[in-house]
Amino acid sequence: MLSKQAQDTYIRALKAQGVEIIAGRHQLDPAKAPRYVCRDTPPSRQDQVEIWKLEEKETDVNIALSMYRTAVKQSFLSLEQRIEQIVLVSADTDMGPALQALREDFPDLKLGVILPHREGIKRGTPGSLKNYAHWLRRVVTCAELQAHQFPDRVPTRKKPAIKPKYW
Repeated sequence: MLSKQAQDTYIRALKAQGVEIIAGRHQLDPAKAPRYVCRDTPPSRQDQVEIWKLEEKETDVNIALSMYRTAVKQSFLSLEQRIEQIVLVSADTDMGPALQALREDFPDLKLGVILPHREGIKRGTPGSLKNYAHWLRRVVTCAELQAHQFPDRVPTRKKPAIKPKYW
């Protein structure tokens, strides 16, 4: 419950700063999964337990549509009014086809990708994102994250968004 409240507070703070939130939805369904016995015992499909399977749905599609619609709207503006680039902050390879379509349909629009990885974490670069971006950044440093924190109290239209102590 605290996690949901913290996320809602963060979203309110972002909205108060003029950030557009593109959300999906969550789906909770009963399911079965292999029982965990111990680290050395492989999972068995014959020994399953009932679980709740929580899945995030449609967020990547909504972001892709938003990026594409932004590019379309820009094409109706004068050159001076157009944005220069779209930056995707994600390592989700499902975004590859959206970047490909943007690159092909709007060749003058620069596409950047920031992989939200912290320093010291060694992860591969998703080819589907790298292949269609004009530039790619693999790491967000701890110093950058620290320098761009919200203050402890962010004014909103209603009550202020107050930063939880554990952030």
